[in-house]
Amino acid sequence: MRLKSFFILLLTFVTLSVIKVSAQNDDSLYQEKAKINNELYNSRKNIITETVKNASPAIVGINVTEIRQYQDPFSSMFNDPFFRQFFGERGNYKQQVKELGSGYIISSDGYIVTNDHVAGNASEITVTTTDGKQYKAKLIGTDAASDICLLKVEAKNLPHVVFGNSDDVMIGEWVIALGNPFGLFELNDKPTVTVGVISATGMNLEPINNRYYTNMLQTDAAINGGNSGGPLLNSIGEVIGMNTLIYTAGGVQGNIGLGFAIPINKVKRIIRELKDHGKIDRDFNIGMRVQTLDDDIAKYYKLSTSKGVMINQIIDKTPADKAGLKSGDIILKIDDYNITNEQTLISIFQEFRTGQVVKIKVLRDNKELTLKMKLEKE
Repeated sequence: MRLKSFFILLLTFVTLSVIKVSAQNDDSLYQEKAKINNELYNSRKNIITETVKNASPAIVGINVTEIRQYQDPFSSMFNDPFFRQFFGERGNYKQQVKELGSGYIISSDGYIVTNDHVAGNASEITVTTTDGKQYKAKLIGTDAASDICLLKVEAKNLPHVVFGNSDDVMIGEWVIALGNPFGLFELNDKPTVTVGVISATGMNLEPINNRYYTNMLQTDAAINGGNSGGPLLNSIGEVIGMNTLIYTAGGVQGNIGLGFAIPINKVKRIIRELKDHGKIDRDFNIGMRVQTLDDDIAKYYKLSTSKGVMINQIIDKTPADKAGLKSGDIILKIDDYNITNEQTLISIFQEFRTGQVVKIKVLRDNKELTLKMKLEKE
């Protein structure tokens, strides 16, 4: 009996020992597995994911309400007294239109930047942040020519972006576009993230609705409807541009790999002026009429290039006249901007301000010379 009890005790001791060792082994395996999972998770982190994590809280969705005026296409017919007696007066009418876009917070006290074409004509602006809060935004100032708009919400201690230097942008470097394409921000209060590279810099595009796009950054990071006004960041989280345009061709809708952003150095300059003055001062008169060169004009004047514009007329006592410009001069460059056609010339002059002095390189009698012109008020 005693022997039997002894064996039972021995068996129990061995079993408990095995269980203890097994538990220790299980714990060790669990810790090892957790370590491996943690290492795998950390290995997925990179400079892109960290940038998105840090910058996302400063991105906002923007919903706007505009009152737009439309022309009744039949209004002229109803001006006839015969029709007016039946249908009454017909003419222009107003309609409420809702639009959306993106923006980004630039200071802890609630200043927000977006595009003029997003919020510049809004009668009501609602900003949604990534914590789900909504604010009514005030329009501080907007500039249609540069397509830049400055808003303000009443809040404190907001997360905000860090500005970079768009003059240092390198073609081929990684960039990240954040924003609110197609209103997707509203589904989870989080910005949509797309990644690409800088495809080109210094792009001077054709004006659209009296908005002038010069020195633009080109990227293949996907930008779609609703992305307008959102930031384009470099890989270390600095804002280097504001997503503004996409290129479409052949009726294709949506992104095809060509998007454009306003360089952040230009954005910084415009918002500083909007803060200080509420508008941009371009109240100057150039005082000349020009035409774009073509191959025939270049051949007639024995020019080596057909790029540039020719001055057709100089108006007396204007900045162009005072600068010494003459009819027949071919404008090649204004400051550091190359002039290729009349539209480029008009766009480039939007970069300057009243009272500023600009250098104009012209070709006269097959000789290059540089003149200085002060942009004076009319």
